[in-house]
Amino acid sequence: MRLHLNKRGMRALGVAESFRQGQRTSTLAGVVMRGDLVVDGLVLGRTSVGGDDATTSIASLHRRLGRNDVNVLVVSGAILSLYNIVDVDELSRRTRLPVICLTYKETSGIEDSIRRHFPGKAGAKLAAYRALGGRKRVKLATGKTVYARSSGLGQAETKGVLDIFTLQGSLPEPVRVARLLARAAAVRRS
Repeated sequence: MRLHLNKRGMRALGVAESFRQGQRTSTLAGVVMRGDLVVDGLVLGRTSVGGDDATTSIASLHRRLGRNDVNVLVVSGAILSLYNIVDVDELSRRTRLPVICLTYKETSGIEDSIRRHFPGKAGAKLAAYRALGGRKRVKLATGKTVYARSSGLGQAETKGVLDIFTLQGSLPEPVRVARLLARAAAVRRS
């Protein structure tokens, strides 16, 4: 997978989620945005809270768009909906796109939280979490820092994509708009 960061028509699919405590599913939103920051497509879906279907759910969002002009997938988080873990490499394989999963704070990890939330059956979730590997620190052109897990692109390409799509702060625009859409759609469900 080769990205052409200087391509005028570059498109990113930003994915974010929203859920409320007590819900069984989380609302996923996807926003296709061009490199000139014009929104070029929207899609909604769901994933289970506390489940193991985040990778499949995000791949389904991409498939339902029916678009072959998306160049990169940027997901807000690799751990969604109360420990529903995204397999970054598998998501890249299924979508045939480079994938960047972002977090915005440095943390020491969530293994203890997984054990606490899934007593007696945390093994598979812990294995999925460990398989994610470490996050790479990325200093954006905005001066902010994010932490990325990427598949299908290197550190310099990851930074390049994030710089193209981040106007201010640390949140890339496709993800920011997807988060707004997910929250609005989740409110409608409740």
